Formats: sequence, C-alpha cells, structure tokens
Amino acid sequence: MAETMPLPAQRPPGPRRSKKKIGLWILAVLIALPVIAIIVIATFDWNRARPWINNKVSDAIDRPFAIQGDLTVSWERPAARIAPAERTWRDHIPWPYLVARNTTIGNPAGMAAGNMASVGQFSFSLDPLALLDKRIGIPLLRFDAPRVDLLRTNAATNNWTFQRNEQPSRWNLDLERVVLTDGVIHVKDAVTKADVTARVRTLERDPVYGVAFTLDGTYNGAKVGGGGKLGSVFSLKDATAPYPIQGEFKSGKTRIAIAGTVTNPARLAALDVQLELAGASMARLYQFTGVLLPETPAFSTSGRLTGRLAKGASRWVYDGFAGKVGASDIGGRLEYATGGARPVLSGNVRSRQLVFADLAPLVGADSNASKAARGVETKQPSGKVLPVEEFHTERWTALDADVRFAADNIVRDKALPISKLSSHIKMDNGVLRLDPLEFGMAGGTVRTTIRLDGSGRSGKNAIKAMADVRARKIGIKQLFPKIEQMQATAGQINADAKLSATGNSVASLLATSNGELKALVSEGTVSKMLLEMAGLNVANIVVTKLFGDKQVELNCVAADFAVQDGVARTRSFIVDTEEAIITVDGAINLAGEQMELRIRPETKALRIFSLRAPLYVRGPFSKPDVAIDKGVLAMKAGGAAALAVVAAPLAALLPLINTGPGEDSDCARLLAQARQAPSAPPPGRRQRR
Repeated sequence: MAETMPLPAQRPPGPRRSKKKIGLWILAVLIALPVIAIIVIATFDWNRARPWINNKVSDAIDRPFAIQGDLTVSWERPAARIAPAERTWRDHIPWPYLVARNTTIGNPAGMAAGNMASVGQFSFSLDPLALLDKRIGIPLLRFDAPRVDLLRTNAATNNWTFQRNEQPSRWNLDLERVVLTDGVIHVKDAVTKADVTARVRTLERDPVYGVAFTLDGTYNGAKVGGGGKLGSVFSLKDATAPYPIQGEFKSGKTRIAIAGTVTNPARLAALDVQLELAGASMARLYQFTGVLLPETPAFSTSGRLTGRLAKGASRWVYDGFAGKVGASDIGGRLEYATGGARPVLSGNVRSRQLVFADLAPLVGADSNASKAARGVETKQPSGKVLPVEEFHTERWTALDADVRFAADNIVRDKALPISKLSSHIKMDNGVLRLDPLEFGMAGGTVRTTIRLDGSGRSGKNAIKAMADVRARKIGIKQLFPKIEQMQATAGQINADAKLSATGNSVASLLATSNGELKALVSEGTVSKMLLEMAGLNVANIVVTKLFGDKQVELNCVAADFAVQDGVARTRSFIVDTEEAIITVDGAINLAGEQMELRIRPETKALRIFSLRAPLYVRGPFSKPDVAIDKGVLAMKAGGAAALAVVAAPLAALLPLINTGPGEDSDCARLLAQARQAPSAPPPGRRQRR
C-alpha cells in the first residue's frame, strides 16, 4: 500500500492579516466616499434641497433668504473665477460649486417689507466637510448683476447689520470672500437724508481693481455724483488683507477724493488713503463727515488719512496735509477719535502766510458775495458794520476739540498793523474757548481769552459770552501808519477790557454787552503839529509848517469806558501834554451802531489866531462825521467882527487868542484808575453803575 503524504496543517488567521484587511477596507471606504460624494453631487437634483438651504441660511442670517430659480451643482476650482493676484492655495482645490438663479435676501423683522438684495444669479463654492460641523462654509460668493437696497430709517435701525436671534442658531454662516460683477447698489438713509444709486460694472484686465462704479443722487438735500474703482475680491475672512479703493465724490462745490486701501472692509478695521478735500467752506464738510469745522473761504487740502476701528471706538488721523484756504496756505495734522462721551478733534494747524481777509468768514464779517459763494443765505444789511450772521450752535455739542492754530506771517492792509497770530481752540460739551487768542499789533501784543457757551443752556441758539482782552506795548505811530502826523509820535498804549454778553452773532453779542474798557499811555511824545491841528490854532500851524514839527511831552493819556446794554460811555478820557489838554466825552452805541463823541482841546499857553472849538464825532459806524461845534465857532467869529467895527483892528484878534486854563489834569489819579483791572458781570446781568 502506497504511503500517503500528509497535508500541511492549516494555520489559523493571525492578527497581522486581520489588521491588513481592516486597513484595506478603510482605504477603500476613504476612496469610495469622495467618489460617491462626487457622483451624488453631480447627479442629485439639488432643486429638491432648496427648501432646506433656504431655511438654514435664513436661520443663520436672521432674515428671509430664498432661492426661487434653479439650483445646480458642479465641481470646480474657485481659482478659475478669481484674478491671479487674489488667488490662494485653497482656490486650486475642487469644491462643490453651486449656481442659484433668482435669489433674494429680505429685510430684517421690524422694517418695511422688501428685499435688501436680489440677484438674477449668484454662485458660490461650498465646503462640504463644514456641514458636518453645522457650519455653512462658503469660501467664495459671486454675485452676477445684483441689486442691493440699503435702508436706514433711524440711527438705530438699518437693514445691513446682521444680528443673531436671541436663541443662537445651531448653524453658522462662514463667508470668506465676495466677488461683485455688474449691478446696482441703492442707499436710502433717513439719518443723512441720502438717496444715492451706484452702478457697478466689471473691469477687464485691470491689475489692481476689479470693478468700477458711478453714483448719483442726493445727500442732505444736495445733488451728489461721482465714481471710482474697487478691488475684484471683497475679503471678509482675512483681517489683514488690504482692499484697494479709489473714488471721487462731488456735491455742489464740495469735492472728496480718496485712493488707497481698506483692511477688513466688512468691519472697516483700518483705512489708509490719500484724501483730497475741496469746497466753498470747511463748514460744509459737516454734512458728509459729521466733523464740526469753522466757516472759511473756498479751500482745498490734500494729505494722508489713516483710520483704526475697534469695538465702540475709532481713531482717524489726517496727517501731513497741506492746501489753501482762500489765498492763505494751511497745513498740519488733525486727529478725530470716538469712544468717549463725544468725539474729539485735536491737532495742530499752521499757516506760513495768512491773508487777514480770509479770517472774516469765521465771524461772518465777509461780503454778501463771499457769503453766497460759501453757501450762506444770511446777508449783511446795507449800512450795518457789525456782522449779523448767526453761529450754528446746534452743532457745537457734536464734538469736543483741542486744536492749536498759528500763523507765522499775516498779509493785510497797511492800515491794519497786525502781525503773527496764534490760538488754542477748545470745545467742551458746547462751550468754545479761545485760550488764548494772541496776535502781534503795532509792535506790541494783544492777548485775549474768549469763552462762548453755545451748549443751549442759555436758550436755543443763544451764546453766553465772556471776553478778557489785554493789550500791551502797542506803538502809537505803528497803530496809525497812514496818518502822517502820527509818524513823529512816540509812546506805547496799554489797554484792558472785560465784557460779557448774550446773543447768537457778533452784532447781537455786542448789542447786549456789559463791562469795562481801560487804556493808558504813561509816557511818550506827540507831534506838536497834531496838537495844533486838533485845536485849530491857525498861526501855530503855519509856523510849524514853516519851521518844522517838534515833539511835545505826554504827561498821560487815560481812557475809561463803562459798557452797559451795548452802550460804551466815557467815564474819563484825557490827553494831557505839556502844552495842552484834550478831553473826550460821549457814548458809542454798539446796538444801534451810532457814536456821539465830543473832543474838547484846551491850551496851556498863549495861542494867537486860535479858532478853538469842540469837535464832534457822530453818526453811524459805516459813515461817521467829524465836525466843529459851529455855535462856538460862530460866537468867536461874531465877537471878532463886532470888535472890528467898534474898536481898533488889533482888538478884533482878542476873541481868537486863547490864554489857556493854566492848570494840569490829575494824571496820577487817572493813571491809577486806568491801571485797575476791568470787570464784567456774568452774561445776562447788567453792569452796575
């Protein structure tokens, strides 16, 4: 019997073979899942998923969302739809690409029915793995021919702020980037009274910008227009990616142009642009920026604007700007910050050469033609000198300010001896302070502290004002550069004034003013010709003309005015020299713009052929009249004529000879009074007599 060979023993499967099979199965599943997903995505009728998508997106954005047309899905790489400069590595990975037609996004609850946005077709790539985490991940959203209607009904209600429900949604929307093509964006804002439409079109082969836009409409009641360019991809995810912007906007004579970048445009995290501003007056910029600036002549500036926004606060810096205001140059740095009780404007502004006439609009002292050019309806009445244009105090509580201004050189008429100027401007809750306002005048200085309370506590559009003025070492001859006789005069004037008032314009403030004004000249000389002319000493004028002028010592000049209810009355006003005393008395009515002053010269020595008689300065500020007291002059002339008839011809000269009072004024007392600091009651109270 043949020997049979034994069969090899079968070994039971070991743990190594089991692990290998499991690994193969896992690999097969991992390969199969994407394949199955691709097949399902490619063959599935996605229109059946529209209700589910509409519901989830509506829940995520807290407002109605609806895809009303066809919904199709394909596999694409986002890079195919993005400019090369905007691509990232993720854009080269295939994603499900959804195309939805006839899609709308409604307004949030509480606003009028309607759509915030509608688009004939929009498309987006979708991260399918994010759905497992209840997150709708959209790396790229593209709008083709969209229409966006942005609406704001009051400061707290608008349709572009997306808020979550009180009960947080289980689904989150994660949108990274947006691409815009041809479309329309309409903004209607009840706060700024804006109704503006922008039309967007796609740019081809532009290395920086992807779309261009034009806009037109109205803003704050004025027609606006302009246009510009934007980047092709609007990034919502990358907080550091700069988004290029360029634009120019015009409204009437106001022009704003920007060119630069925005970081994180959805939240405006940062801004860095070159900003150009121009207009009829800086005050007109308030309508566009909310920043309170003064009335000025036509201006233009250019500088770098940078901005940083944090939660509840922002900081804007306009740095290195330069330009023109009227015929004056201007430059410096301004900063605008929010986050406190009120926004704060601070900085330093300097003018190398300031044309003095360009300051007139600050107080409404420019011409009616200038007012019309800068958009002000108020007209200065003919014959009225003090400005009647009202200050816009309703805006004074819009911000606080701390700005320093300086002018190195002032271009002015020769008759106005003002040189450099500087001021520290402060605004605090509607109270404006110029502390100080200082300028050079006639070789000396004038330092003023002004406080204007326009907070509304003193009545609607009414200002409580206080002014404290100190003038030191004002040269007499420099003060009157066009009067020839004054050029032989030496001496310096020191003066103090303190006034309070309530009103809403320069004219109304002065019309209600109360306080005191004091001035003195303690030493110096004055032209003898000037004194003789003041006294109408005919013979001495002739002699002075023939043999030359000379200087007469001044004992003192002292003036003391009390101001009550807009009327300044002389308490004492004396010019005392070694040869004559001149006294002035009367009143200056600031409310009626009328003056009534009498000047009485009295000689201290013998004067022959003197027609001495009081002089009067009277009439309106716009056209004052200087005249001799004809009654006194007639009496002297009549006396001379009578003596000529009844006496010798020489006797006819007796009425024209002035022997002088023979005494001095009390200079010590007058100077002591003038040196006392002036006072003024609080605004609204009358000065004590």
